[in-house]
Amino acid sequence: MKDRAGPLILCLAVLTLLLFLLSMLTGPAALDIGTSLSAIVTGNDEAIALVMREIRLPRALLGLMIGASLGLSGAALQGHLRNPLAEPALLGVSASASLGAVIALYTGLSLVFPLALPLMALVGAGLAVLVVQALAGRGSGTLTIILAGIAVSSFAAAMTSLALNLSPNPFAAMEIVYWLLGSLTDRSMLHVQLSAPFMLLGCLMLLGLGRSLDALTLGPDAAASMGIDTGRVQFVAVAGTALAVGAATAVAGAIGFVGLVVPHILRPLVGSQPSRLLPASALGGASMLLLADVLVRVIAPGKDLKLGVLTALVGAPFFLWLVFRTRRAML
Repeated sequence: MKDRAGPLILCLAVLTLLLFLLSMLTGPAALDIGTSLSAIVTGNDEAIALVMREIRLPRALLGLMIGASLGLSGAALQGHLRNPLAEPALLGVSASASLGAVIALYTGLSLVFPLALPLMALVGAGLAVLVVQALAGRGSGTLTIILAGIAVSSFAAAMTSLALNLSPNPFAAMEIVYWLLGSLTDRSMLHVQLSAPFMLLGCLMLLGLGRSLDALTLGPDAAASMGIDTGRVQFVAVAGTALAVGAATAVAGAIGFVGLVVPHILRPLVGSQPSRLLPASALGGASMLLLADVLVRVIAPGKDLKLGVLTALVGAPFFLWLVFRTRRAML
């Protein structure tokens, strides 16, 4: 399995690069690869350079970063919580970030200051991780963390429903619902610059947990005897997920199932050792989201099919199959 991990990660890196280029070339304006890349570098043709630099490049970069953040976070949480059904939404980060964005939309703050929406979403994600850490406590068991995350997620979902229920007009409610479905449409380099530092820091924190998560596969007591500070691992896992997934949700809305599906697809190929699964899941998540974003532009170019809808259509059946397989394994 060790010999297969390296070549697989290399293949995933090549696949991610190809899908990134495909994302750059997909759109209503039919541009060939040579003209497109030349326009990005030189900026000779102003019209093509504008399309590539201001529309397609931010979308492709966000697809790459958000997919990597979701895939990596899912693998890290499944390793830390030792739960095959764990995903970023389990900690309430996605729901709380969505609530922050909904507040910006509901109050009209996003109309006065457009960046208020992602900033409020980041604040919501930050508050979520503080509440989860306060409820769970340092070094608490995995069940306590899961229960704390479910409590925060349920409260955030209830408040979001309340905002929809009390929405002053149907247009505001529709705007909230569309944002919650998740999309990379109409994102700019400002969104990239705002979210990239948080996603990069969160991903670096999670990637640094490889050795500690390897030890945790033997159990918390065995890991502690090997010198692993389980309290620190818990804090880094939760904080890293909050930074990466919170920033992703802040600029793209709620995109589910990537963090659940990708680690399970790759685990049989690279093995269950988290130190190998983490980088593979980051690349796998990036590939999956880039491919999904290309498909939403190809399947229904005039219908604005939401990215979160497509990932849910793929992820929900996989989730049901995973539950069924887990149930059979327990019998």
